[in-house]
Amino acid sequence: MEFFKKKNQCKHENFPPEKDIGYCPDCGQLIENQWFIVRCKCCGLKHKAVFKNGEIISAEKFCHNCGSKEFFAERVNKINFIDINYAVLVKTIIPVEHFEFTQSWAEAKETSNYTRKLLQQFR
Repeated sequence: MEFFKKKNQCKHENFPPEKDIGYCPDCGQLIENQWFIVRCKCCGLKHKAVFKNGEIISAEKFCHNCGSKEFFAERVNKINFIDINYAVLVKTIIPVEHFEFTQSWAEAKETSNYTRKLLQQFR
């Protein structure tokens, strides 16, 4: 029955694909857009990529150029309009480290020449 339960995870659908990195407007997590293209291992021909079960695979079962059934996923830094039909976009969550610290000010007496300074930060 756990399989049928609805998972409340953000899919980051409102995060724009043209940005490389930024914060999701829905959940506030830091997101990186990663583009991948699938190529044939034998001849290097581009194939349409799909993201299925956490893997990037080819939409076709074999290469129509050489007949090979082996493919590899290549990460592309910048996508161009020619490759957009072959590429798949993966939105990756980047973990952000939060530091908690305390700072305090030293109070100065109004009669002295002492200027206020920020005390040293301790972690």
